[in-house]
Amino acid sequence: MKTKIVVIFIALAFVLSAVAVAFADDKSGKNSKQTTQLVALLPQSDGVSAVDLKRLMNEALPQILSADKAKFDKLMAVVEDVKAKTGLDLMQFDHFAGGVKTTKDAAGKFQFEPVMLARGSYNARALVAIAKLASKGKYREEKVGSRTIYIFSSKEILDDNKPKAKGNVFDSLIDKMIGSLTNEIAVTSYDQKTVAFGSTARVREMIEGKSRIDGQLLDLVFRSQTAVISFGAIMPKGMSSYLELDNPQIDKNIDAIKQIYGAMDVDQTGTLVKLTTKTNSENSAEELSSFLEGSALVFGGILGAAKGDDKQVYSRMLKNAKITRQGSEVMLDLKVPQSDIDVILGAK
Repeated sequence: MKTKIVVIFIALAFVLSAVAVAFADDKSGKNSKQTTQLVALLPQSDGVSAVDLKRLMNEALPQILSADKAKFDKLMAVVEDVKAKTGLDLMQFDHFAGGVKTTKDAAGKFQFEPVMLARGSYNARALVAIAKLASKGKYREEKVGSRTIYIFSSKEILDDNKPKAKGNVFDSLIDKMIGSLTNEIAVTSYDQKTVAFGSTARVREMIEGKSRIDGQLLDLVFRSQTAVISFGAIMPKGMSSYLELDNPQIDKNIDAIKQIYGAMDVDQTGTLVKLTTKTNSENSAEELSSFLEGSALVFGGILGAAKGDDKQVYSRMLKNAKITRQGSEVMLDLKVPQSDIDVILGAK
């Protein structure tokens, strides 16, 4: 059990540091306004994320991979390969907004209903046409108002394109998420520069416009107006059963969380991660805060005694994480120097 918890903390540390590089400081707020407009088009959701894709590709990724040019070149080679095979230039994507609604099936298992909007300098109808060609005719059409949505089998797409490598915690998490998604993916052009995709029901819901993201969730997502990536979620009840961590204490802390939101930023010195959870009471927040502080101290010490530069980095991350509480909210702030990010990405 101790090993499993250590893996969870290592995974969390890696994800926070690796994903957080998708940020840069936008003093003008222009990109924030563009992304806000896109998020506002989403139908009612339990969780929302917003990404400035242009800055992710042009600023953030070059910075995080600055110490390993081979990795960056490999990434750009993939972008060029996709362009050569499909005609789709991933560098033309500027902004992304995604919303997820959680439901439970007859067996009580969580199902995720996603819908996403991507806006860029490409022609949205041409992009949909590329998707149709790539499917080799394996799709059906459905009219929603004046729009036509094209529906593909997500199982076939994922089976053809998901990574072949297996065995690590991230592959397992990806497989779990894929297994929780619906069986079809719908695609349509929302306007000239915006493509919409996701589950058929959610794409239909967005086009019909009968519901939109509520103000409470919008407020969570955009607490940090200049973030390249930001997110917010209203946590569904019983989320611990989905994560299957097999630890009553951790399960209790997870189920006490009502809301979660955060943002990540990067400057020339490193990466800053901010994460806030709002619990169902001040007592729950105190318990969660104490648990996180104690766990960071214990596992930071364990990793600090282990061999390997990457273990030392994870240890520093856990020890340097600033955990504070205010009322029923627990805040985590973490600054990771670029030199430590270089070690994580280059660790063998």
